[in-house]
Amino acid sequence: MRTARVLTGAALAIAALGLAYVPALADSFGKLEISPSTVRPGDMVTVNTTACGSGGRGTGDASAVGGPASFDLRPGTHKEVVIGQFKVPDSAKPGTYGIGAKCDNGKEATGDLVVSSGAAPASAPASASASASAMPSMPASPPVGGMKTGVGGTSEESGTAEIVAGAAVLATVAVAGTWFLRRRGGGNRI
Repeated sequence: MRTARVLTGAALAIAALGLAYVPALADSFGKLEISPSTVRPGDMVTVNTTACGSGGRGTGDASAVGGPASFDLRPGTHKEVVIGQFKVPDSAKPGTYGIGAKCDNGKEATGDLVVSSGAAPASAPASASASASAMPSMPASPPVGGMKTGVGGTSEESGTAEIVAGAAVLATVAVAGTWFLRRRGGGNRI
């Protein structure tokens, strides 16, 4: 019975530590907004994030797509947003690429850039081409391979949810194990 209590206590401690870690993980990674999110080789891309904080600065990394390994992120017109730009190389292959940013405050942000193939349509009317450039186009072929961010493999969307789900499973197992052992131990009494 003592072993069961020790194991239950250990499981609860692990679950509590997992839940305590969730806010720290969410605070260290932010979202990097990329505009336009779908481009062709040779296009200019603008990135921005709030991860660097008010008046913050940082460095972007577009080396996954063959772009610069370091470009500046500086405060934009909104004091809580930093902005940077880079050019997608003419040699970029179609696919989805992870673009990263590291802020001077230690926080990081990531986002996805989709590179499509093909040239802009030559026969489109002037008004149609103006509206087409404002809206991202669909990639010519589906992305292939893994994401290459250059700044790590953790993303805000999947990491937090997986940790919360794991902590919930551990807590459920601990409660069920305790209930089972108490119920089982109750039959031996006179």
